[in-house]
Parts: sequence; C-alpha cells; structure tokens
Amino acid sequence: MKPNHLAHEKSPYLLQHAHNPVDWYAWGEEAFAKARREDKPILVSIGYSTCHWCHVMERESFSDPVIAAQMNKDFVCIKVDREERPDVDKIYMTAVQAMTGQGGWPLNVFLTPELKPFYGGTYFPPEARWGQPGFPALLKRIAELWRNNRGDINSDAKKLAGALESYASAAAGKQALDSAWLEAAFKSYEGSFDPEHAGFGGAPKFPMPVNQSFLLRYHARSGSAEALKLAAETLSTMARGGVYDQLGGGFHRYSTDAQWRVPHFEKMLYDNAQLAVNFVEAYQATREPEFSRVARETLDYVLRDMTSPEGGFYSAEDADSLPQELALKGVKDEGHSHKAEGAFYLWTEEELKTALGPDADLFVYRYGVTPGGNSLADPHGEFQGKNVLYAAHTVEDAARRYKRKRAEGEAALAAARTKLLAQRAHRPKPGLDDKVLSAWNGLMISALAKGAQALGERRYLDAAAKAATFLRSELYAAKIRTLWRRWRLGSKAVPGIADDYAFVAQGALDLYEASFDLRWLEWALELTEEQVRRFGSPEGGFYMTEKDKDSSLLLRVMEDSDNVEPSASSVGALNLLRLAQFTGRKDLREAAERTLERFGPLMAQRGMAQAYMLCAADFALSKPRQIVIAGGADEPGTAALLKEVNGRFMPVKILLRVDDSNRERLAKLLPFLKTVVPVGGKPTAYVCENYACKLPTNDLEQFKTLLDGKPAARR
Repeated sequence: MKPNHLAHEKSPYLLQHAHNPVDWYAWGEEAFAKARREDKPILVSIGYSTCHWCHVMERESFSDPVIAAQMNKDFVCIKVDREERPDVDKIYMTAVQAMTGQGGWPLNVFLTPELKPFYGGTYFPPEARWGQPGFPALLKRIAELWRNNRGDINSDAKKLAGALESYASAAAGKQALDSAWLEAAFKSYEGSFDPEHAGFGGAPKFPMPVNQSFLLRYHARSGSAEALKLAAETLSTMARGGVYDQLGGGFHRYSTDAQWRVPHFEKMLYDNAQLAVNFVEAYQATREPEFSRVARETLDYVLRDMTSPEGGFYSAEDADSLPQELALKGVKDEGHSHKAEGAFYLWTEEELKTALGPDADLFVYRYGVTPGGNSLADPHGEFQGKNVLYAAHTVEDAARRYKRKRAEGEAALAAARTKLLAQRAHRPKPGLDDKVLSAWNGLMISALAKGAQALGERRYLDAAAKAATFLRSELYAAKIRTLWRRWRLGSKAVPGIADDYAFVAQGALDLYEASFDLRWLEWALELTEEQVRRFGSPEGGFYMTEKDKDSSLLLRVMEDSDNVEPSASSVGALNLLRLAQFTGRKDLREAAERTLERFGPLMAQRGMAQAYMLCAADFALSKPRQIVIAGGADEPGTAALLKEVNGRFMPVKILLRVDDSNRERLAKLLPFLKTVVPVGGKPTAYVCENYACKLPTNDLEQFKTLLDGKPAARR
C-alpha cells in the first residue's frame, strides 16, 4: 500500500501508521492549510508507540479501507506522538477531560480548521459497544453536523476554547511556605494506603514514584517510622508482583489488579528511571538488601535492553509482541494484527517444566505458577491459561518445601532465572520505541548517578556520563544554550519544553555529585537559567512551552500536578534550591520560592497531587548542609569519606569534592571553598550550614557522628 504523509517522519508511533489507508498528516501547517482550504474539520489522533489501545484502534479502524475512506472524505486527519509533543497533548487532553470527565490514549479530538476542539474521546470501537459509539457512526454524525449545524459547532468550540483559556490563565495562587503542608499530605497518604496489598487506592495501580519520593523525605525530616513503612511496603510489594519482570528486571507500566499481580506489560524509561531512584533511596534509608537487588536489576535492565550504542536511552518497550506459536508458524509481524499483549513474558507450567527439569517444582512454587494459569485479573481470557511470574512464596519457604538449604534453593532459583531469561530472548521481542527523549534521559542519568553512589558501581557512573555527553553533543546547541527534545537515527527535532530543561538539569546535578566533574554542575546551571528565561512565569512556576514560539498552540499551559512524571515546576524548583546552595545566588532561591508560593494553595489543598513539589518544599523549609570533601579523587581516604555520605539517605544536602585541580573554578561559585583544604595532609570532611562549617575532620567515626546529626529547620 502506498504510504501516507507520515512515511518520512522519525517518530516510531507515526511510522506505525505510515501505511494505513488513512491519509494521515503530521501536526503542522501543511495539514492546517488543507483544512482551511477545503473547509473540513480536523481529526487529531494522539497516542504513543507502546500504547496497547492505540494498537487496537489502529488495527480495527485505521487499517480498515472503508473507515479510512470515510475519514479521508470528511476530515483532515493528523497523527501526534504525545511523547514528542506533550504540549499538544496537554491542551487537547484537558479539552476532552472537560467535555467527558475522563481522558486517556488514544486521544481522538475533532477540531475546527482554527484548531479549536469541539468534540473528542479516547478509544472508539469499530461498532457500538461498552457504552461507546461505533467509530464509523461517530464520523458520519460529526460530518453531518459540520455540514448542517456549523453554527452550533463553532459556538461549542468557542465556549470550550474560552474555558481552556480560563484554565490556563487562572490567577496564580500565593501562599507562604508552611511545614503543615507536609504533615497534611502524609495524613492523606496514610488514609489512602491499601493495608492488604500496599500502594495507594484500588485497581488499576500505578507505581507513582513521586509518592515514594515524598514519603522517604518525610521520614528523613520527621523520623516517622510510618512514612518509611508506607514507602517500603509499597516498593517491596511491587517488586514481588507481576508488575516487576522477575526474570529480566525492570517494571511494567501498571498493574491491572489491586495485588500488583497482572501488569499492563509495556515498559517505560521514565518509570524505570524513577523507580530505580526509589529503590536506591529505600536501600539507603533501610539497608535492606532486597532494595539494593531490585535497584541493580532495574538499572541493569535499562543498560542491557534500553541503551543505544551512542549512550542515549530508548523510550519504551511495547506491551505487545507476536505470540510464540504464530512466530513458529512463520507469521510475520506486520502492523499489530497478530500481536498479543504480554506474549513475551507469559509462561505455561508445561514450558517451565520442560525448560527446568528437576528444579521446575521449586521455581513453579516460588513464582506462583499453576496449570490453568494464574492471571486472576484477566477477565477477557487474553492470556489463555498462561502465567505471570510473581514472587508467591519466599525463597526460604520454597527451599523448605522442597527440603533444600536456603543457599541451595537460592542458587537453584538463580540458575533457573538465568536459563529462562536466555530462552525468553529467542522469543519475538516486544516492539522497541528507539527514540531518545531529553527529559526521560535526564531522569535515567539521575538514576544511574544515584545508583553509582549508593551501590558503589563505577559502570553506572560511566553510563550516566556517556549519556550526558551524548545529550550535550547531539541535543544541545551550546552557543545559543538551546536543548532539543528528540533524537532518532542521527537526527534531532522538536524544541525542548520545560520538562527537558528541568529533568536534564537534575540529571546533570546528580551526575556532578557522583563524579565531581565540574562541567556537569556548570551545565545544570546553564539549563536552569534557560528554563527560567524561556518558560518561567513572573508569578512563579514554569509553562510547558516558550512564549510566542509556536502559533499552532491554542494556549500556553502549565502542568499543575505531579503524576507519573513530576512536573517541570516541581523539578525546576528543587533544582533552583540546590543550585542556590552550590552557588550562593539569592536570585535562584527567590525563583524557587516564587514557584513554591504559587503552588502553595495546591500543596495545602491536595498534597498527594503535589508530591514532588512537596519534596522541594521540604528542602526549602530546611537548612541544607554543604558537605565538602577536601581530597584527591584517587586517595583512599577520600573514597572512605564519600562512602559514608553515599551510604546514607540525606536528601537535604549538597555534596562537593575540592582539591588543587578544581579549587579555583569551584571558588568562583562558592568563595568559601578557597579555604577548604586537607588537614594534616589527609583527605578531610567539612560539614557546613549556610557555609559556616563545623570543625573539619578526617576521623571516620567523628565524621559519622556529624552526618548522623539532623539538619536544622529554617525559622
């Protein structure tokens, strides 16, 4: 079939639709001009490459020649990759939520040629079912309304555009920082915690790493054992569940059930980056080896399966893959007509017994495998008696049941996992979205840097530095201090939004504290200054897009909550506070405080939706410590002092290392570092507040005592 206008795009999602009979256009003036010229409404369909229901609608409707002909006749059809253009998605998702009270992907929105929405929804089936109109009938009805009731459509579009404008330009709130917000948010988490299965709320359950980030910081601040328990139990239960890949490491998108047992199988870079940080920080806070293991396995999964040769990190792996029985029959993977959700990850008991021989019973018991399949949350029978692996029983229980010593059982299970992982590698793999996004790479750089610190793994630090070097060389124009959002196949495109600047700056800051390479601290400062200049509001907070840069956008929006990703305003506020400590610059702290005050009413009213902004508030409400190690990079004494710092969960601090090679450059940022020198020729630690340092020490026990003292709260 002749390709449509998407054939020359780089987005994997758009390319999935390039051979549809629908005459798809990418978002841009060519499509807009066609709609104006032909006086047709626009159908914008928004999704992403690993979206299961996007695949379903592509297979059912967009590949159907009859439906496609109807679309081509009456509409100008535009496909948008929401991961490349979250700004477009945010506007029209807000519109659909205002119209219907719900949202999701695929997002299908009907616009006037002036790009104003007048109707929309999510997935539409090819015929009416589940309370949804059939897509062909909907297309017919809207085309009739466009021809015969244009005035009503224009009126509805005008009203909705006005409502969107009011939403986007609502007067900024302002409320002074208050530690009571943290306490109120914690109470909300206590109230919504699932005491039986952990996590918050009911099914479906999303990992929501920002929740654990807040709870761990609230524990560090208050000493609350309950806050630590909520975070630790949620992480432990997720790691035991099917939402975690028990063979290959890494987390799936979410759990369809309340027990974390049956996942929606796609794997997203942003989830795994943030969850790796959660597990690293939980390990620092508890010293539980299980948290260290899951952190390592998650980071190793990304390095193994999600890393480009150039060092950047790919975006996602699909939920769907070709079922093994079809692959063996020679069925080719074309489009998604034969793809099955989770086929790569599911096992029958018979497959496991054939593969593992004498160790099969031990493995089957440990991972909850049953002859009829264990997918309790599979109401449509899609998994056909297959099993999602989850840790149904502990290693100790499994070993005891089969009369083995614990160490022997553990070794047998490890060998079984290795064997099955190798066997699984021969199955048709899920689709890979191999675009590199700046923002998500920033999150992964943070994860690797923190993993390198807490777990003592040099290879994680090397991978983080390689990724940062790649971003800086391929996606950043240093002369004009401009960051691009997407890279694929040697080509960068799409101007960076606020998330890109904020998340990459955070990654660079974390990489500096792990490597002490000053170029990363300097780059973080550059990116943050540009974020303030390009996206900052005078009242505080950061718009997604730059002012007057894209005339196709109906309005300029600001993300007002922390969700599966934290908002650019939350990450930006914390970056500003950290950089204010690294530089002593008052303007940076004031920019952070404006943002915190703007979001103050939201933090006070619905703290669980502001989890990462509350992390920034926690930092602002404390007196951060500056921990400076004066010593050479290769000296054993320096390593011993750093190990003490990195082994602790201390979120309200900055960490520097100074020696003769970098003292002059660092002193340009913080003049007091001129006098921070080793004592007695030995690497020495300085623990400071407001750049006033306690007596320096190179005695490890004394340093431990200094670190264990709590930082003061601001008055």
